[in-house]
Amino acid sequence: MSDTPPLLETDHLTKHFDLGRRQVVHAVDGVSLAIAEQEIVGLVGESGSGKSTYGKTVVGLHDKTAGSVRFRGELLPQAYRPADFQVHAKKMQMIFQDPYSSLNPRMTVGEVIGEGLRLHSDLSAQQVREQVAGWLKRVGLEPDHMSRYPHEFSGGQRQRIGIARALIMEPEFVVCDEPISALDVSVQAQVINLLGELKDSMGLTLLFIAHDLSMVRYVSDRMAVMYLGALVEIGPANEVFFEPKHPYTEILVGSNPEPDPKSERNRASTTIAGEIPSPVNVPEGCRFANRCPKAMEQCRHQTPELIPLADTNREVACHLY
Repeated sequence: MSDTPPLLETDHLTKHFDLGRRQVVHAVDGVSLAIAEQEIVGLVGESGSGKSTYGKTVVGLHDKTAGSVRFRGELLPQAYRPADFQVHAKKMQMIFQDPYSSLNPRMTVGEVIGEGLRLHSDLSAQQVREQVAGWLKRVGLEPDHMSRYPHEFSGGQRQRIGIARALIMEPEFVVCDEPISALDVSVQAQVINLLGELKDSMGLTLLFIAHDLSMVRYVSDRMAVMYLGALVEIGPANEVFFEPKHPYTEILVGSNPEPDPKSERNRASTTIAGEIPSPVNVPEGCRFANRCPKAMEQCRHQTPELIPLADTNREVACHLY
């Protein structure tokens, strides 16, 4: 990380969902993360760890329970009003996990992609059509596709439509919420390469949420590991992947398929015992203690802080350090 101010910064960002009857889902609990301009930060963790909720809260799709989000130093609203979306949609966008359910099936592709421009710009209808046509070509589709409907396209093509819809606004920051998980393996690399090309040409800053640690290592500058609503490790993507510090990261990496079986840096294969605890009943102490093979008595009663490791650019929340 450089000494320049971050493009986006969350400070103890918290999102809880009230279920009633004194039950609260602790989806995101006090996450502090700074993302530099034109940096790609990969956010990884099991399903149910709060990754998508964090991303949606950052861009204002969820109200914040506590904590803050700053964009270029500006404090963003705790709860977005329509006028706030009008302002911030031009700065921050989101590419959703499911490219089909996130596209209105009653709208043509041209209407889907151009909706943001119609709502948030003064462009004429013809100018919007021209920009939509340009973006269809930019994401590898054809301008005449704008008259067709989402169901007429493959999963990979629909995701390209979703990418065009988000980036036509020319945002500075984009949350990519598992943009390849619903795609065939053969299509995933194409979408990742497309995002990389657009990131370079537009100077984008990305929060890339995914399960596949190998893919996250490939696309990201840094990797942040999330468990049950909290960050447990942050550092350069290659270092976190090949030299994990937190026991959860170590097991998570070990359970990930080896991208190169002949590599000299082969990892031991591991699996995570048990199930992730319910975010309604978050355990006392370290949240990972009940599944951790290195857990100590201290871990069950004292919550570890996310602290910098000496002489490194890594942060870890673990009593082993």
